[in-house]
Amino acid sequence: MSSSPNPLVALFIRAYDLLVSVGNHLQSPLLFAIRFVWGIQLMQAGFGKLTNIETPISYFTQLGIPFPVENAWLVGFTETFGGMFLALGLLSRLTAIPLIINFTVAYITTEQKSLHELLSLNTDDFFAAAPFLFLFAAVIVLAFGSGAFSLDYLIARWRGREWKSAKL
Repeated sequence: MSSSPNPLVALFIRAYDLLVSVGNHLQSPLLFAIRFVWGIQLMQAGFGKLTNIETPISYFTQLGIPFPVENAWLVGFTETFGGMFLALGLLSRLTAIPLIINFTVAYITTEQKSLHELLSLNTDDFFAAAPFLFLFAAVIVLAFGSGAFSLDYLIARWRGREWKSAKL
């Protein structure tokens, strides 16, 4: 913090530094909330697909997706275990990659209208589509990591490694 001869400027600098400090301390709780809420929902959706696999197989067949049986199982396992790993904060950035691919494919195959609308700068359908929040959560985790309230953090500490994500 630099000192200023002007007391009003000095007060503003101290207030801003406090705001940055509070914001930094909110990073890990926010990342935990994002990972946990969407991870649990994703795990439930994937488990639902796996326990009633005929429904996604039929849907994928109707959409003309190649290898509908294999893809239905792949999507079910990706969502179930990806959601579980996100909720726990385990291998979070690595887990985000197949999830991003999964939901990008979901947009391409089931939300083509919203993609066309997005290209014409009409974002309403894109943001309202079912895959959006899951895709957004996965991108956030890929970009920012899992935060300190995660198994990734505990493993890094146990291994004596520097933590390269949001800190406490």
